[in-house]
Amino acid sequence: MQRQIFGKIAGLTFALAVMVGASQALAEDAKASYPTMVSLEQYLITDRDAEIALARSAAPDSISRDAEVLVLGRKGYETANTGKNGFVCMVQRSWAAGPDDAEFWNSKVRAPICFNPPAARSYLRLLIKKTEWALAGHSRSQIAGDIKDAFDKKDLPAMEPGAMCYMQSKQGYLSDRDGHWHPHLMFFVPLTDAQAWGANLPGSPILAAEDAPERLTIFLIPVGKWSDGSPDSH
Repeated sequence: MQRQIFGKIAGLTFALAVMVGASQALAEDAKASYPTMVSLEQYLITDRDAEIALARSAAPDSISRDAEVLVLGRKGYETANTGKNGFVCMVQRSWAAGPDDAEFWNSKVRAPICFNPPAARSYLRLLIKKTEWALAGHSRSQIAGDIKDAFDKKDLPAMEPGAMCYMQSKQGYLSDRDGHWHPHLMFFVPLTDAQAWGANLPGSPILAAEDAPERLTIFLIPVGKWSDGSPDSH
């Protein structure tokens, strides 16, 4: 299953996070390969227009063309294009996963994602803060503590009802284990029983992972097409 967004849903999952069936041997290899953050340049995309296009590829054009777009700068995410439909598209980096994820510092990760308005007002705030902590040089253990403190102090909100996102880009790189995996939707809810959704049951199309440190459950539903309308053939 995916490890939180791309990690716990792939351990689902950013993940989450991201993906299904990672073996412990691969996880240990990854842990050895990505023990700390590398130079910031390796996480940045130098072509701003290319990052904007990659971010918009997360969702169908009918959604992403009117969305706000964020790009990663040296101090965090910056608004590259203002939107008018309440959606926010961006390219997640590896620290979108949980601090315990083996690929937390994998500089190759490029995960296009497009949040709907409730997710942009709630889940996105957590991701923005994690990015700021990562770029400030905090370690994985420090970031885990930062997350707990932020929730305890109510500096971060609970997930809004209806919070979800699109991850339908065939151009993304979600993890060494899974590449761009499959096009999918993710739903963010406060901690809940996955079986209430029928998730993780035999034959169910819904995957789920509980992320206790981030105080949410993530439901992931693969879909049959990429954002450009082409079928998922793998």
